[in-house]
Amino acid sequence: MTTGARRLPPGFGRLWTAQTVSSLGDGVMHAALPLLALTLTRDPLALAVVTAAGTLPWLLLGVLGGALVDRWDRRRTMWIADAARAALLAAAAAAAALGLLSVPLLAAVAFLLGVGGLFFDTAATAYLPELLRRDPALLERANSRLRGAQTAMSGFAGPPAGSALLALGRAVPLLADAVSFLLSALLVRTLPAGPRPVPAARESLLRQARAGASYVFRDRVLLGLALRPAVGNVAFLAVETVLALFAHDRLGVGTSGFGLLLTAEATGGLLGAAVASFLGRRLGTGTALTCTAGLEGLAVLGLAAAPNPYAAGLALALCGAGMGATMVLAPSLRQAIVPPHLMGRVASTSRMLAMCAAPLGAFLGGWLAASHDVRTPLYAAAFLLLTMTAVTASMTGNRRVEAALRAAAPAAGGHGPEQPEPAPAEGGFEPEPTLTAGGGR
Repeated sequence: MTTGARRLPPGFGRLWTAQTVSSLGDGVMHAALPLLALTLTRDPLALAVVTAAGTLPWLLLGVLGGALVDRWDRRRTMWIADAARAALLAAAAAAAALGLLSVPLLAAVAFLLGVGGLFFDTAATAYLPELLRRDPALLERANSRLRGAQTAMSGFAGPPAGSALLALGRAVPLLADAVSFLLSALLVRTLPAGPRPVPAARESLLRQARAGASYVFRDRVLLGLALRPAVGNVAFLAVETVLALFAHDRLGVGTSGFGLLLTAEATGGLLGAAVASFLGRRLGTGTALTCTAGLEGLAVLGLAAAPNPYAAGLALALCGAGMGATMVLAPSLRQAIVPPHLMGRVASTSRMLAMCAAPLGAFLGGWLAASHDVRTPLYAAAFLLLTMTAVTASMTGNRRVEAALRAAAPAAGGHGPEQPEPAPAEGGFEPEPTLTAGGGR
């Protein structure tokens, strides 16, 4: 991608602040929710239900949610989703204060938070290119800042804050997260309005959702971008499932040392997000994506062979750096080349594929560790990541990426959403004229 001299618009600062505050609340709940469940039950199955409930919305509603976002105003979708999550958590905090919390109630809260997250994330992904006029360089800079803030808040500050707040009472972390969502909703409400959705022809929501999913699978660049997190989630969940056991049994690391290993990975993620734009300029976005994916695979291979905690920490930091850079470059490219009226469906389809892959990775990691050795899931994950890198390298190579950017350039130049969008290069197809143009976390 080429560099751009324009500055990020003032509205981005408000969006960045809103998502930073909200990410802090997410980090609080990431630690507090399982700990809250643990105060109610010691049944592993019940605890798993609470954890899994938050991912179900993406599995059940992912593509349909994207189709709805493409019908609605995106800014309004974001602030309503955050306001609804604030109200939900305030009600849960009241239930906790009154001693009415239960495992089914926590599972319901986790599920509804996931529904709100689906709509906010999808709308925010679609709104950002509207705000930045689909400028590739600005999108990379913006996603780098958003990703860095998210990692800092949800990975560093939020979890210890959640544990500390829970010590003050069951209702406290729930109330704190409610406040974070409320502040986010108020900030998002002040953002500039995006293009108004064009009234849609009478077409079923299911057909529109199917058209969005087909758009991903028929475009080689978008399919390559979707395969990376899908295969990556299988690999990374296989690692995550056995990482604590691996650290304890093979590296001799205790609880505090394990926390330091996770901190090393998060630190690498911050560094990767910070240098992503530089890598994209020097290597080209396609080559940079191939290099970061290869780095992830080699880092996991190094983790599997690590003889001591220091080598393992370095491997996790390198893996985090690859992931951090990838999670800046890939969304920025997708936002730059996808027509605005399809952005919600394309984003939600990619996210749904990644979420569906996660349970498979967890099962694979547990089965390989039980039937072979605790290092086996790590070697298998490295093999998957390196194979995925080789398979997708040509799909998202520099030539294809540049062709897709050139095809999308007229749309970035300012034609309205009611005019036909150009089909993406290399395997794309012309969207149906009845699809709507449209308008979270």
